[in-house]
Amino acid sequence: MAKTSPAAFVREVRQELAKVTWPSRRELIYTTASVLVMSGLMAIFFFVVDQVIAFGVRLVLGIGS
Repeated sequence: MAKTSPAAFVREVRQELAKVTWPSRRELIYTTASVLVMSGLMAIFFFVVDQVIAFGVRLVLGIGS
């Protein structure tokens, strides 16, 4: 493996960063909102599933009543 000097490494990193297609502000806001909404929906879903399973276990085992 060839050794690269720190200066060459920084040059190569800058060249690669110039090739990146950065998202627009609008795309960034929409994707961030989508992730937050989906995370919230999944949290609610798993909470409900957890409560249903806990209810079933309590019902079968007769715990807590």
